[in-house]
Amino acid sequence: MSTVAETPIAHTDPVNAKILAISEDRIQGFVRDPFGEIAEKSGVDLDTVLERIRAMLRAGTIRRVRQTLMATNLAEGALVAWQVPNDKIDEAFDFLFQQDPFSGHVVVRSADPATQGSSYRLWTTVKVPQGYSIEKHCAFLATKIGAGHFRVMPANRIFALGVGHVRRKGMEPGSKSDELAEVKDTTKVELSDLEWRVMTALKRELEPDEVVRNLWEKRAAEAGVPLETFYDVAESLNERGVIGRFSTFLEHVKTLQSGDRVTRFNALFHWAVPHGREIEAGREVGRFHILTHCYWREGGDEFRNVNIMAVAHGTEKEAVLAHKRAIDEHLESIGIPVTYTNVFWGGRSEIKPSEISPFAYREWCESMGVDPDTMRE
Repeated sequence: MSTVAETPIAHTDPVNAKILAISEDRIQGFVRDPFGEIAEKSGVDLDTVLERIRAMLRAGTIRRVRQTLMATNLAEGALVAWQVPNDKIDEAFDFLFQQDPFSGHVVVRSADPATQGSSYRLWTTVKVPQGYSIEKHCAFLATKIGAGHFRVMPANRIFALGVGHVRRKGMEPGSKSDELAEVKDTTKVELSDLEWRVMTALKRELEPDEVVRNLWEKRAAEAGVPLETFYDVAESLNERGVIGRFSTFLEHVKTLQSGDRVTRFNALFHWAVPHGREIEAGREVGRFHILTHCYWREGGDEFRNVNIMAVAHGTEKEAVLAHKRAIDEHLESIGIPVTYTNVFWGGRSEIKPSEISPFAYREWCESMGVDPDTMRE
C-alpha cells in the first residue's frame, strides 16, 4: 500500500474517479457496511477505497463524508431569497454561514438586472425543528443581516436529489432517464428521544480516522446504545423514509489542493408552469441526469410565480445553458406550457449540513437572547 504522501488526491485520478462515481450519491439509505458497498460497486478493493477516501478528505478534495437525512421529512425547511443591500451582502453571508447552524447552503446569486427578482442576491436553505416557525426564524435573521425583504419557498414536492459531480462530468445535454422522476413528499415524521439520539450520532460527519469499515460501532457508543439497537433504529428510520444516502461530498466550489476545480458554474433554473401541472412538469424535469436538485417551490410575485426549480453544475457556462435548452425543448415537445423561465447564477458559496435538532435549536435561541417559545408556530 502506498504512503499517505504518495496517495493520489485528485478527483480526476482514475481510481479515485471510480470510487467517487459510486460514493457521491449511489449508496442509498442506511447500510451497515457503506465502505464495503462502495468497494463492491466500484470494483476497487476495500483497503484502497478507505485509503483514498481518507486521503481525499484530509486534502480537502472531499469536504465531508456523512450519512445524509431526508431533512425535509424531519424539519420545516425552505429555500429563502434575501434582499440585502449590496454593501452588506458579504457581512450577511458570513453571519448566516458562521452563526446560524440552521442555514445550510449559502449562495450569492446573480441574474440579468432587468429580471424580476434580481435584487434578491443572497439565497440560503433554512431548516428549523418541527414545532418552530421558519417565518419567525427568518424574520429574526433579517434583523441580524439587514434584509429589507425575504421570500420563504418551502418544497411542496421533490423530484431529484443527488449530487454526483464525477458521474455527471462530460454528460451530453438531453441525457435523461426513461422513467418519470419519482415524487417525494415532505410529510413530517415525528421521532422519539431514542430515535433522535441515534439520528444525531448517525448524521455527524466523519473525521478522516473514522473512515473505517466498522464505523458505526463508535456511533452506537456515542448514542449510548448497543450496536444491534443502533442498527435496528437506523433501519427503522430508513424504512420510514427519513434516511437519505451515505455520501462523500466533493469540494465543488473552491480550487482544490491539486489545482483542479470540480465545477465552475452553478445555475438555479426557474420555470413557471400552469397551476395544477406542477407534479407533471416536475417529474419530467427531474428525469434529466444533469440536475442535482429539482423541486416544486412557489416563487410568488417576487419571481413571476415560478414553481419548478432545479440546480445544475458544470465547468463551462455554455454547456450548462445547453442542458437548460434541452429541458426547455423537452417541455415544449410534450405540451407543457412554460410561461416564464430564468437562470440565477451562483457566485460565492458555502455549504454545511443544516442542524435540525430541537435541543440544539433551543440552545441557539437562548445564545441569541431569544426565548425559544416565542419562535414556535
